[in-house]
Parts: sequence; C-alpha cells; structure tokens
Amino acid sequence: MYIKLTKEQQQMMISDIQYFFAQDRDEELTEFAAERVLDFVKESLAPHFYNAALKDVKFVVEQQFTSLEEEIMTLERPIKK
Repeated sequence: MYIKLTKEQQQMMISDIQYFFAQDRDEELTEFAAERVLDFVKESLAPHFYNAALKDVKFVVEQQFTSLEEEIMTLERPIKK
C-alpha cells in the first residue's frame, strides 16, 4: 500500500520519530534512520489502521443509511382501498 505524503508531512513525521526516540528511548536517530522507521510504519502498520478506519466508516454510513431509510418511510402515505 502506497501512502503519498507531502514533503511537509513526511518531515514532520520524521521529526516526531526522532523526538520519540530521543525522549522515550534515549536514542539519537539520524534523519535517514527515522525515515526508515517511517517507511516501515507506512508499509507494515498503516494498512491495519487504514482497514480499521474503513470498517468504522462503513458502520457510520450504514447507520446513516438506516436512519435515512426510516425518515423516508415516515413520509409514506396510506393507500385507501
């Protein structure tokens, strides 16, 4: 799965990764190493988050569709026989 990021987004994420390693692991990460971590996350982990988000969206859309369907049915008029 290919995720396209702007240069600004990628640079911000690389900086965040470097900050995380510095603060939480007491490790200095070069920009290149942080970029490799970002590539790993994009290739290996991001699809899991993406798929979970799709399931959430599907649930919300289904709920809205059900609600819309119920609203439409309230407009139905009785038919006299």
